[in-house]
Amino acid sequence: MFDTARAAFAALLLAAPALAAPAANAPPPQMIERPAARLQGLDKVTARTTTFDIRAGETKVFGSLRVTLRACRENPPIEAPESAAFLEVVEIKPGEQAETVFSGWMFASSPALSAMEHAVYDVWVLSCQEK
Repeated sequence: MFDTARAAFAALLLAAPALAAPAANAPPPQMIERPAARLQGLDKVTARTTTFDIRAGETKVFGSLRVTLRACRENPPIEAPESAAFLEVVEIKPGEQAETVFSGWMFASSPALSAMEHAVYDVWVLSCQEK
C-alpha cells in the first residue's frame, strides 16, 4: 500500500506543472484591460516592502531592478476577483550587462504560479488600477 501511495504522489507531482502551464501563459480573454497596476516589492536583505503604482509602458526602479508593466487585466465584477499583469523585470548591476530576470504574466491570487526568482528581491501583483 505504501508503494501505491508513493507512486500516486509522484504522479501528482509530475502532472502538477502540466496542469498549471496553461494558466501561466496568459490570462483568460474575457478579462478587462486596465491602464495601471499596483505592485509590491520585498527587499529580502532589509525585510522592507514597498508598494508602488505603475502605468502600462512605464518603468519603475526597485533596488537594482527595472520593472516595466506591459499590460494589466482583471476579471469583470461578476467573476471571482483576479488581476494579472504582464511584467518585464531587468536587473542592472554596475559594470555588468543588464539581465532579464522575469518576463511574463503574474497573477495576484496565485503569486507562486508564475513567480520572479531573485536572490535579493521579490515583486508581485496586488491589483490592476483604473488610473
